[in-house]
Amino acid sequence: MTHSAPAAIESIPSPPTVIGATGGSGTRVVARVAQRCGMFIGTKLNAQKDALEIAGFLTRWVGQYLAAGDQLDFEDVMRADLAATLQAHGVPADGTPWGWKSPPSIFLLPFFSRALPGFRFVHMLRDGRDMAYSRNQRQLDRYGEALVDQRVVLLPPTRSIAVWTEANLAAAAFGEEQLGERYLRVRYEDLCAQPEAEIARLLVFLKLEGDPAELAAEVSPPPTIGRWREEDPEMVRELERIAQPALKHFGYL
Repeated sequence: MTHSAPAAIESIPSPPTVIGATGGSGTRVVARVAQRCGMFIGTKLNAQKDALEIAGFLTRWVGQYLAAGDQLDFEDVMRADLAATLQAHGVPADGTPWGWKSPPSIFLLPFFSRALPGFRFVHMLRDGRDMAYSRNQRQLDRYGEALVDQRVVLLPPTRSIAVWTEANLAAAAFGEEQLGERYLRVRYEDLCAQPEAEIARLLVFLKLEGDPAELAAEVSPPPTIGRWREEDPEMVRELERIAQPALKHFGYL
């Protein structure tokens, strides 16, 4: 039985901008650019610019939310927790653009759409073949069981790219179909290759002012871009087989 959605959080003066992704996709760069251009992203931040209050909320709820599917009977409790979390996070009352960066937000887009109508989502994306070989597999460890069948996908790189595929296709579908102009997808590879153009596009979406040429200094392409090319070709072919729909949709194949 699907339960009716609770009302939106009424104490929020304006909708936020949420920056999310599968972990390790370059969200920190977007958060730094947004913060430098005047967007409030919280006062309690870690070195990666994650909003710690929001991160706590996500840790409490993402696993339960994914496991529940459409049998969600605790959304009213989630909404109350989010309201308290946002109070601790701090929401400017003077109209200052605000939001947060916390990658696992990508898993709660339908919930945020109901609780925070009008919210905007920046979807950071990085080639799933690179992500499969990343040392950052926290989302896989926490949420992989709810997203992919562990009995079918056994090896760590294949599990990783299966989660990447599921999470990013779901986020893209929701963004494209439900959010429309309130959805922006940025490929990390494009941001590294042409930082000024991508930052200019980001600022237009965020409705912020800044000099893309100056802000481009925030982008430091890592040597790990394209690392999948150095891996076992047979395994890479298997990764591409698993992730083909997503790799094609996002322009990686």
